[in-house]
Amino acid sequence: MKRFLAFFAVCLALCVLCAPAARAVDGYQYSYTYTYDYWEDIRRSPDAYRAKLMISGGALGVPGGLKTPQGLFVRGEDIYICDTGNNRIIQLRLTEDGAQVLRVIDSFSGDTEPKTFSSPRDLFVDENGDLFIADFSNNRVVRLDKDLNWKLSFTKPSDATFDQSMNFLPKKLVADTSGRIYVLAQNVNKGLVKFEANGDFTGFIGASKVRYRWTDYIWKVLSTKEQREQQEAFVPTEYDNVTLDEKGFFYVVTKTFSENELRNGSAEPVRRLNAVGNNILVENGHHFVIGDLQWAAGNTNITNSGPSKFVDVTVLQDDIYTVLDSTHNRLFTYDQQGNMLWAFGGVGNSDGFFNRPVALEHQGLDLLVLDEAGSLTVMTPTEYGKLVYEAIALYRIGDYEGSAETWRQVLAQNANCDSAYVGMGRAFLQQEKYEEAMQYFKMAQDTINYSEAWRLHRMELVEKNVGWVFAIAVVILVVPLAVKRIRFIIWEVKQEP
Repeated sequence: MKRFLAFFAVCLALCVLCAPAARAVDGYQYSYTYTYDYWEDIRRSPDAYRAKLMISGGALGVPGGLKTPQGLFVRGEDIYICDTGNNRIIQLRLTEDGAQVLRVIDSFSGDTEPKTFSSPRDLFVDENGDLFIADFSNNRVVRLDKDLNWKLSFTKPSDATFDQSMNFLPKKLVADTSGRIYVLAQNVNKGLVKFEANGDFTGFIGASKVRYRWTDYIWKVLSTKEQREQQEAFVPTEYDNVTLDEKGFFYVVTKTFSENELRNGSAEPVRRLNAVGNNILVENGHHFVIGDLQWAAGNTNITNSGPSKFVDVTVLQDDIYTVLDSTHNRLFTYDQQGNMLWAFGGVGNSDGFFNRPVALEHQGLDLLVLDEAGSLTVMTPTEYGKLVYEAIALYRIGDYEGSAETWRQVLAQNANCDSAYVGMGRAFLQQEKYEEAMQYFKMAQDTINYSEAWRLHRMELVEKNVGWVFAIAVVILVVPLAVKRIRFIIWEVKQEP
C-alpha cells in the first residue's frame, strides 16, 4: 500500500510539472503580464499583449541589416527607423508575414552640405510628409520634403543662453502643426530647445526644477573651493526622450534621479508638459508612475537589478500611455488617472522579450519596440487588452453603463484587476449610483474616489430626507413650546376663583 501511495504521489507531481500553463480565452498561454495591488504586491494577469511580428534587420533585405538603430516613428501605415550605425533611414510597411521596405533614405537633394547623414538618432514626419531628422554627428536637424529635397537646417543657436562651448547634438525631436520643432540635445539640461518654422531659436521649454537637500546646500556653503568642485552641481535634469500627443502636450522621460527621489515621488521620471513647461501628469495618489514598484536594489548578484529607467514613451487613445523600461526591458501602460493597467516584457530572445530596447511607438493599438540589437517587434492587444481599452473609451464618450458592463467582462477574466474596480466605481459615480461606486472603490482600496463618492452619497441622503429633517426639527422646536403653553393655560385656569 505504501509503495502504491508513493507511486501515485510521484505520478501526480509529474502531472503538475508537465501540465500546460493556464490558457486565455483565445487559446494562448498566459505568460508574463502583471500589475500591482494596493499593497504593492504583484498580481498576475491575463496577457494584454502578445508578439505579432519580430522583424530582424536581415529579414528586411537591406544591405547591412540594422546596425545600432536608435529612432522610430510611425505616420499612418508607414514606419520609419533611424538605422543609426548605417547612417540612413528605413521606411517600411508591415505585411501579413513581415515588412516591405519602401525606401532606404541615405541622401537627399538641395543646396546644403553634406547631403548625407551621420549617426541619425531620431526623426519626425508631419502630415504633409516632411521629414525632420536629428542628424546627430552633423550637429543639425534637417527638414526634407516628401521627395527628399532639402528645405531647411536647424543648427546650434548663437544665443547667449546656449553654451557656445558645446556642440549641438540633437538626439530626439518632435514638431508641431505649425512647423516648430522641439529638440532634446545631448548635454543640454534646460529642457526642450525650441526653433520656429523658419529656423530661428526662441528659447527653452520645460526645464525641470532643481532639487536638493538643505543639508547638501549647507555642506556646499561650508566647503572649500576644491571640495565644491568635486561635489555634484545643483543643475536641472536632462531629458532622455520626448513625444507629442494629439492635444499638443509633451510627454518626456528622464533616467536621471536617485532611488530616494523615486520612492518619495520627487523624481517624476515621466512628465506631461503644457505649453509653459509645467508638469500636468495625473497620478493616482497611491502609486507613483515609476514602473516597477519592486526591485532588487543594491543586489549585484541579480541581473538587471534596480529601478525602472524609461527610455521612451508613446501616447495611445484616451490619454493612455506606455513607457519603455531599459532596466528590465518591460513595457508599462497607464491610464489618464495614473493607474497602471499592466506591465509585460523582459530580458531574452523569445517573442515578446527584448535585448536592448531603445525606442517605442504605436500604430493604432499595436505597440512597436525597436531593439538596438537590430530588430523590430510588433505587439498586438489580446481580447483582454481590447476589453480594457474599450471600457476606458466608453467612459470617455459618456457611455457609463456600457463602460461598467465592459469592466464586468474584464473582471470575469481577471478578478485581481484593481483598474476594473476603479473603472466600475467611476462609471457608477457618473450615473449617481453612489453606494455601488463606494463598494467598488472600497474593493480597490481607492480612498480618494471613495471619499468623493461618500461625500456625494451623504449630500444625496440629506436632499432626499430634507423634508423629514425639517419636520423633526419643527417638532423638536414646537412641541416644547406647545407643552409649555398648555401648562401655562392649565395653571391660569386653576388660579381662577
